[in-house]
Amino acid sequence: MAGHTVTSYEDELKYIVRRISEMGGQAERMVEQSVHALIRSDWSLAQSVVADDVLLDAAQRELDERAVMTIAKRQPMAIDLREIVGAIRISNDLERIGDLAKNIAKRVIAVHEHSQPVQLVRGIEHLSDLALEQLKEVLDAYGAGDERRAIAVRDNDAEIDAMYTSIFRELLTYMMEDPRNITACTHLLFSAKNIERIGDHATNIAETIYYIKTGEQPEDERPKGDRTSSMVQPTPETPAAGFEG
Repeated sequence: MAGHTVTSYEDELKYIVRRISEMGGQAERMVEQSVHALIRSDWSLAQSVVADDVLLDAAQRELDERAVMTIAKRQPMAIDLREIVGAIRISNDLERIGDLAKNIAKRVIAVHEHSQPVQLVRGIEHLSDLALEQLKEVLDAYGAGDERRAIAVRDNDAEIDAMYTSIFRELLTYMMEDPRNITACTHLLFSAKNIERIGDHATNIAETIYYIKTGEQPEDERPKGDRTSSMVQPTPETPAAGFEG
């Protein structure tokens, strides 16, 4: 009987890990498709992303309920408890990533109605490539239970922040040069910020993996390269390239 109980418990843990993997794959697709829709003004694809967010939300609620039920029934200790609590945290991050992808998709129509600077659109595409690489890598680290690989993802987040800061600078300059660009650039700016936040959630997942495996939080400060809060508006006395560091 005891052996059956242990096997059942292990099956529940495997189910939770598998559901996280499935949610992660769905979140990846939503991010990729939302940026693809934004760049190519594909409203049909954008609508598909918005619809998929409902499914991801439902998966997150189902996983949380399953995890809480497992804790109540099995009363796990130590690493088993961290595994379940960590899964709840990760599912919440994946749900938020889905929300951010949905927000990007909702801007497709607004951006389509205005001309878009090619170099900035390419910059956003590059930013999304970096964020998707981070997300894929951290999900692989979760599946492998590799906390060192997860911490490497965390350390790379500064690259996404730096790219976002560069795009922010270019968008601000473009808006200052011609007020007619303000509407389109504002939507692109919010989209870029959403992608940067996706990178932050990948970093959250990395820290959760480290916690699951070690029972501790990373000791060092999270690297940060987002400098947009220290920028000043360009003026004749302060050229567009002259931002406070």
